[in-house]
Amino acid sequence: MTTTQHIGAAGELLVQYRLLKLGIDSARMTTDSGIDLVVYSPLRAEAVTVQVKTQTAPSPSGGKGALSVGFYFPDDLRAEILALALLSTDQVWLFTRDEARELAQQHNAKGNRQLYWYMQQRPARGLGQAPLHAGDVAHHLLERRTAALFGVPAAAPAPAVDADLA
Repeated sequence: MTTTQHIGAAGELLVQYRLLKLGIDSARMTTDSGIDLVVYSPLRAEAVTVQVKTQTAPSPSGGKGALSVGFYFPDDLRAEILALALLSTDQVWLFTRDEARELAQQHNAKGNRQLYWYMQQRPARGLGQAPLHAGDVAHHLLERRTAALFGVPAAAPAPAVDADLA
């Protein structure tokens, strides 16, 4: 049985794996303090804190609508970067603390915000226009943000290896 702790750990490991493939070092925190990873930024020559929120797969909006993905995070986000991981596609989006707060469409009295978008692709309309769609947040994908956030440009994808040659 998969628990929320398993899902969260899988998301953290996915973010670490994707960063490591780009030559970016990170470490998981062992305490639950609102910071899940510490990432070394060669650009800033310092550590950058990251909180990871994870979903297993998109779900129908409102139970019956178009597929969407949503992530809750605390209004008082302590980490500098919010990483959103989607396990079904191995996708990761990176938002600065201010970007995440600005783009969150919902806020509740418990001090949580929700950032969500519909999964169908369409051209971006501009951030801040609800509802968001996958195209609106495509520039937040991990591989497109590493240079700006961590100072390490994304590497070109490795060529496929023929199983017969390996």
